[in-house]
Amino acid sequence: MPDPTTPHAAAGAPGAPDAAGTDAPEVSPWPALWAMVIGFFMILVDTTIVSVATPAIMTGLGTDVNNVIWVTSAYLLAYAVPLLVTGRLGDRLGPKRVYLVGLTVFTLASLWCGLTSSVEGLILARVLQGFGASMMTPQTMAVITRTFPAANRGGAMALWGATAGVATLVGPILGGVLVDGPGWEWIFFINVPVGVVAFALAWRLVPDLPTHTHSFDWVGVALSAVGMFLLVFGIQEGEKYDWGTITGVLSVPLLIVAGLVVLVAFVAWQARIRTEPLVPLGLFRDRNFSLANGGITLVSFAVTAFGFPVTLWAQAVRGWSPTETGLLLVPMALATGFLAPVVGRLVDRAHPRSITIVGFLASALALLWLSRLMTTDSPVWQVLLPLALFGVGSAFLWAPLSATATRNLPLSSAGAGSGVYNTTRQVGAVLGSAAVAALIQARLAANLPGASGSVEEVRTGGGAMPAEVADRFSDAMAQAVLLPAGALCVGVLVVLFFAAPRHAGHGQRR
Repeated sequence: MPDPTTPHAAAGAPGAPDAAGTDAPEVSPWPALWAMVIGFFMILVDTTIVSVATPAIMTGLGTDVNNVIWVTSAYLLAYAVPLLVTGRLGDRLGPKRVYLVGLTVFTLASLWCGLTSSVEGLILARVLQGFGASMMTPQTMAVITRTFPAANRGGAMALWGATAGVATLVGPILGGVLVDGPGWEWIFFINVPVGVVAFALAWRLVPDLPTHTHSFDWVGVALSAVGMFLLVFGIQEGEKYDWGTITGVLSVPLLIVAGLVVLVAFVAWQARIRTEPLVPLGLFRDRNFSLANGGITLVSFAVTAFGFPVTLWAQAVRGWSPTETGLLLVPMALATGFLAPVVGRLVDRAHPRSITIVGFLASALALLWLSRLMTTDSPVWQVLLPLALFGVGSAFLWAPLSATATRNLPLSSAGAGSGVYNTTRQVGAVLGSAAVAALIQARLAANLPGASGSVEEVRTGGGAMPAEVADRFSDAMAQAVLLPAGALCVGVLVVLFFAAPRHAGHGQRR
């Protein structure tokens, strides 16, 4: 029997690829991918859509900023923590089955979110929503890996990557339109009909792929869940508690250190377990898989980190509405969506280093350019230019990184590899959110002494910033944007070490 942790399983083995490099039926895999992309797009939009609705939710539910922050934090926590487990669950039970269960949970939770009349009920519904999303996400990548031959996977990953990139940008746009229109509840209600359509399409079009019956690593499940919870919770709550004591002897640093210790124990357990591990560590012997995980962590960090200061600047300094602020991101979404198929055709035959370097450099340059334009009087058209460039850079990152990560995955571990990749992506988002929030507070303290409450006022819909402090507030937000720019520069160094692809068709013209 072939080793399931090696980059290539032998043909003819259970769950091994056929001559085409897949274990799917002899039908076009594109309809199945399009069906799953609808649900994938929906859950990623929900990671950012709540941000512009925060003031309206506070007013509608009669709560304060400390409680409403958990509407987003609870979703991200419930989304990130189970990804390693749900990815492996797809290998065991079948990606279609796990995806449909997750989609059902997500859709029903969305209905609950819109109908709730208390912030506590909304937070609980968002936890359930996040858990549903964690069941869905790894299955989309796993289906691509198992139904598209390795040599032709670039186009499929281009669609997956474009969906991930555009969805994170569309959230604030759609959120602003719905909040200014029918009301904040509709940012959740809109998921219900979309979820029903996505379920029907996936039920009909996604194939039932072979499952891989092995023992389930329950110790690994417990260690990964506890470790991820402590680490992600500590990072998310760090700013709220000023990176100090939460209660009694419990502190943010203690949570983070404990999470890291448990995760180290998880890795040690994965290395010594005699049956099938939750995460086959042999996957990391593939240099490109390891580097692509590092790259997507930095991309997710940057995308999450740049949005917060730009949104604060747009609404506080420039006085733009949630809808107007969201519309600033339209050039980014259009550029990413337009270039995604072009990049997809390059991914299968070009060296991943050459493509991703373009993406990291263009994105870093865009944020450096944007930081120079975040003033009190920059013309809107000038602000749109670096944002469009950031969209161009994104198109050269999402698809190439995901295709490179999954190119050599054994089919029996497609779900596990997808779970690892999406976990690192989510952890990058959490790190970006926490890091930029801390930096914003620090830069406000340096540029605007005595006005630390300004961020809270903006979060609660305080309107445009007074003229006497607008310049310094703009400086603080512009300086915060340099953090994600720096992360993207690190990404350039990471992808320099990509190895040349081994799949058929690399380097050939089409």
